[in-house]
This record gives sequence, C-alpha cells and structure tokens, in this order.
Amino acid sequence: MDKLKAMHTFVQIADQGSLTAAAQAMDSSLPAVVRTLAAFEAELGVRLFNRTTRRISLTDEGRRHLDSCRQVLATLQEAEAALKAESSEPAGHLTITAPVQFGQLHVAPAITRFVQRYPQMRCSVLLYDRVVNLLEEGIDLGIRIGPLEDSSLVAQTIGHIRRVVVASPGYLERVGRPHHPKDLLQSNCIRNTGNNPSWGPFIDKGRSFSIAVSGNLEFNQIAPTVQACVAGLGFGMFLSYQVAPYLAQKQLQVVLESFESPPRPLSVVYPHARLLPTRTRVLVDWMREELKGFANPADQGS
Repeated sequence: MDKLKAMHTFVQIADQGSLTAAAQAMDSSLPAVVRTLAAFEAELGVRLFNRTTRRISLTDEGRRHLDSCRQVLATLQEAEAALKAESSEPAGHLTITAPVQFGQLHVAPAITRFVQRYPQMRCSVLLYDRVVNLLEEGIDLGIRIGPLEDSSLVAQTIGHIRRVVVASPGYLERVGRPHHPKDLLQSNCIRNTGNNPSWGPFIDKGRSFSIAVSGNLEFNQIAPTVQACVAGLGFGMFLSYQVAPYLAQKQLQVVLESFESPPRPLSVVYPHARLLPTRTRVLVDWMREELKGFANPADQGS
C-alpha cells in the first residue's frame, strides 16, 4: 500500500468535501478513490469518515489524523522544494551585517566575490560595531564574533577568534617578554578607548581575571593603535584578525599565549525559518568556505 498516496487521497477528500470532488481534483476515478480510502482505513483499523448517501464527514479519529497527514505531506513538499532549489541559480536580494573592521577585511570581499559568482544576486552589506537586531531591521544574515544571546536566531559557528596581547620584536628586546599578565602593570600599554580600560579576561590555573593597564598613548580606533605597537611603543591587546598581517610579516609577536581566554566563536546567524531560501542557504555555505581560515583558532595570532 502506498501510504503517501493514501494520505494525499484522505486529505483531498476532507478538503473537497466528497469522494467525487476529490476524484476530480486528483484527476482520478471515483472507484480508485473509494478503494484507496477503504484500504487506508483498513490499514489504520479505524473509520476516518462517516458516510451517508447525502454527505461525508470526518470521524473524531479522522479529525485527529488529518492534522498529522497534513504535516507529513507539508514536510515532504518542503524537502522536495529544497532539492529542486539546490539545482537552481540563487537570485534575489540579501542584506548582510558584520562588525566594521572584520567586515571591511573579510566579509565585504567575500560578498563581492559571491555577487561575481552569482550575478542574479543583489546584496547590501551593512557594517556596524553594535549588535544588530536582524528581525527588527530587516536583515537576512549576520556575521558575529562572540556568543549568541538572541534565541530567535540560528547560529552556525564557522570559526574562532582569539584575543591576543602583542608587541614588536624591538620593544620586546628592550623590555623583555612578560611571563605573567601582571607584568603588564610595569609596561607601557597602548590602549583603545573604545574598549574596557582593563585588559582580559586572562586565565591562570582556572581563574579568570583582568588587568588595569596604563600607558602614554591611546586611540579611539583600532588601526592607529596597531600601528603604534608596530612602531615599538608598547604592548597592545587585539582580536587576532586585527593584527594577523603584522604577525605574518613578523612585525608583531604574540605574548602570554598560555594565559589567553577561550577563543570567541565566529558565527553566521539568521532568523529561524522552516524552509531557508536558496539564496540564504547558498550564501551561508559561501561564507563558511570563505572564512574557513578561522576554523582553527591555533592558526590565528600565531
């Protein structure tokens, strides 16, 4: 017995209100519909309809089973739609948000390549250094660094970002490498005024703590703060992607690695949806591939 066909026939009879109308809607014969219904009732061991010469109506068992059949058929339709969508070119408009500097360095170039690959797509990229409410602001997808607090969103972790303390090789030669975060109290620390004046959290023997550092130079933007550290003026604390090029070129070195707190998750987030649009699903997969270099936190800031 084809149970999916039987469910479809059962739902059609309930929706059309008669066996004849259901047969017409399904482009089938009345005897075939009657046989399918009878076999379905026999399989379930219950009567789904009360039938008279004038009308047909659902039994209590039929009403309960109707909702279940609708859900099964709807799930199947969604699965089939998703498979068909995978073979089609994504098209339409998407709005994406990300932190400013990370967005400039990584997200914007990735989205540019995405539109080059899928020319039927239109994308708007909004870069903010604040937590954006995707639902309220009509945004389809976000890139976030840190734990997700909004339960109305789906988050796919695609990598990790470390918070690192760095200094130039020249500065380390002059003052020596710190052996403990407390050593930073006797050192010149270049601060970013947009962050908490204390550096941390650090981890020592399972205990989390921060250090109230001080120095003779501070900025309200990351870029000049990094440049001051490259120039050898002192220590700086940054997210690993903010100093990655300078680490690769040996212009900065990471210190106090053994005291680092756990890396922050790098996630693609989007609102809950039973059936994610093809364009969104394709972009999520695209960003996962584009940002795969962040999958191993050990590679960031080393």
